[in-house]
Amino acid sequence: MNTEEGPEEHRPGSFVAHTGTDTYGPGKVLSVEGELRRVRFVHFVATIRARDLREANEREAVMIRTWLREKAARYGGVW
Repeated sequence: MNTEEGPEEHRPGSFVAHTGTDTYGPGKVLSVEGELRRVRFVHFVATIRARDLREANEREAVMIRTWLREKAARYGGVW
């Protein structure tokens, strides 16, 4: 672990889910600041501690990819 950058897991672009709740839905890591991850979840954007995230399973990864693709088609830009 790099103490200046935080844990190596859950880098920008990776698909994640919260370890303790399904309320957030799956998400995509937008940025890293130390142990915190800024994540665009299906339902909202939040800043979450890296230890409270896990890698998204295949079903969740498909869900977030589909959601991101639909938002980009509807609103344009990079989601």
